[in-house]
Amino acid sequence: MIASVAMRTTLRTLTHWVLVFATMGAFAADYPNRPVTLVVGYSAGGGVDTIARIVAEKLPQRIGQPVVVENRPGVASIVGATYVAKAKPDGHILLMGASGPIVFNHALDTKLPYGPQDLTPISVVGVAPLMLLVNTNSPYKSLQDLVNYSKQNPSKSNYSASSSSFQLITELFNRKTGARFTHIPYKGANDSVTAVMGGDVTMTLADTGPATVGLKSGRVRALAVTSAERLKDFPDVPTLSELGVDLKASLWIGLLAPAGTPNEVVKQLANEIAQIVNLPDVKNRIQGMSMIPTSNSPEEFQKSVTADIAMWRKVAEENNIK
Repeated sequence: MIASVAMRTTLRTLTHWVLVFATMGAFAADYPNRPVTLVVGYSAGGGVDTIARIVAEKLPQRIGQPVVVENRPGVASIVGATYVAKAKPDGHILLMGASGPIVFNHALDTKLPYGPQDLTPISVVGVAPLMLLVNTNSPYKSLQDLVNYSKQNPSKSNYSASSSSFQLITELFNRKTGARFTHIPYKGANDSVTAVMGGDVTMTLADTGPATVGLKSGRVRALAVTSAERLKDFPDVPTLSELGVDLKASLWIGLLAPAGTPNEVVKQLANEIAQIVNLPDVKNRIQGMSMIPTSNSPEEFQKSVTADIAMWRKVAEENNIK
């Protein structure tokens, strides 16, 4: 009798888990069952929007449903990120986000309408290291020249930065090198590079897109890049690490979902992104934006986001940046 009861209990437990896994499998097999929306927290035409439209062009062939891009611009991309964070977590509304709203916003403000726990990272799509630029007519031929000048002339040393991400990275550069550059705010990354071209500021750290435009004009000089390795298009520009500065930093664009989205859906989307990023024409288009096409697993992406928020929050606190 006891054995019979135990057997019935075991059978009920097994039946329960069979049903659970069957339901999970059915959910994943049923996804997506209507069009998928990629929300972009910026205006049309920018880097994040361009990446979203590349994905929106390729993803329907893989998932069998239309993919539309919806621009919801707002201050520091908070509007778009908040909208997705509060959306139904079924994988039909996703965020093509950037390190600014997902990492740097949280490093500076713990009272945003969305928190790190409200979005589930799926995969990075592309990364953009930064380039340290000075005016071509300046006397700084090397990074050491620039740092030495700043130490000797702190009141005359400044940098342009258009957002918290650039500001925090440059302040970390100050701390790592002992330089004493003062922040001068600008509205956009292109404006920051233009300020260096015009001699209005001493230097800037700019992502590779605007930096490349400045370099092609011949009016700025690149002294270093923040990537782990030299850039293919600029093999003569050394990394900060090569120059003895322990600083590696890149801005990324990636796909995220509302927290609570089923793991099967998240993994399916991560796999699709990995396949899309490896397409030759997609690689060429992303590289044409002066970005490095890449992908990673949801677990790797989450680990990176968590670590970066903690690191940049410490930098913000140490430099009283809010």
